[in-house]
Amino acid sequence: MNSLLKRQIRKYLPKELQANPELEKFLNAINGSYKTSEEQFAMLQRATRISSEELFNANQKLQEETTAQKSIIKKLESVIDKLQFYDLKNDRPTESTDSLKLVDFIDNQTKEIITINQQKDKLLKSLERQNQELNDYAHMVSHDLKSPLQSIEALTTWIIEDYSETLDTSCRESLQLIKENVEKMDTLVKGILQYSTIDKLEKEKYNVNLDALVHEILNNIKKDENVIFNIPEKLPTIQGDRFRLEKLFTHLIDNAVKFNRKEKIIVEIGFEEENDFWKFYIKDNGNGIAEKYFDKIFVAFQKLEDDFNSTGIGLSIVKKIIEVYKGEIYLESELEVGSTFYFTIKK
Repeated sequence: MNSLLKRQIRKYLPKELQANPELEKFLNAINGSYKTSEEQFAMLQRATRISSEELFNANQKLQEETTAQKSIIKKLESVIDKLQFYDLKNDRPTESTDSLKLVDFIDNQTKEIITINQQKDKLLKSLERQNQELNDYAHMVSHDLKSPLQSIEALTTWIIEDYSETLDTSCRESLQLIKENVEKMDTLVKGILQYSTIDKLEKEKYNVNLDALVHEILNNIKKDENVIFNIPEKLPTIQGDRFRLEKLFTHLIDNAVKFNRKEKIIVEIGFEEENDFWKFYIKDNGNGIAEKYFDKIFVAFQKLEDDFNSTGIGLSIVKKIIEVYKGEIYLESELEVGSTFYFTIKK
């Protein structure tokens, strides 16, 4: 334990406790728990950040390969058009060279498609393996962190309760700060566990009344009197599961309120119905986000502001939930004007 912290704890304890040999065991217990938690949390954060970057880069590569495959398909469509033009069944060209060239071209393009698909399969298997390893690691470390965090919280609570009459204001504030940091770590651990499992949970789809769900969220969310929520029309009832949809709307609405320095905070929630999707938006008049960060904000542990209460994992969970519903999310934003998050959910 830091010698200064140990000195401060001894300083404010009664003299009979300062000389008590059991006190050293108590201080060592706190130090051991805190050190273990800090090391395991650092390991978890590094592993999750690296894996998130690998998954992001792999996704970019898949998108590039998909674009290349679409180009090949267009070429094949052009070849088919030529074959139809020649009507080879009834009226073959007199010169065989053109037909041979078309056959060779189709053969080459087919081989190229096969090669791309083989590379894609290999990459997807690698991604699946890495994702499973990340999930297993997150489960293990999250479970191991619970015990020392609970120990630290219990010890600080006991000190406050048992020595409330002897502790001065400064000491109580320090102990309270320890409890707040433990709660912050506990929230982050739960967030990491949620991030690693949110797309793996088996949930049956059923009718969810979004209008009732969102109004319940608005009633429970922490807000001041200067916050105004605007829902132009009644939100629809859609097929999904309440757990994921509640997490989805809660994170987006909470961010719209939390990252807003305006005297009057306005958050608008709306939707429109498309053929195969429901398209929703959550609009705010807040701080706004620079365009260069549009992709970064959906990566785990990426925070644009040094907010003590923010874990930097909320939007990455939102993106995973939307992917479960086979939808997409994007945003429009202007600094100091506001942001609008658009997302779709497949019917």
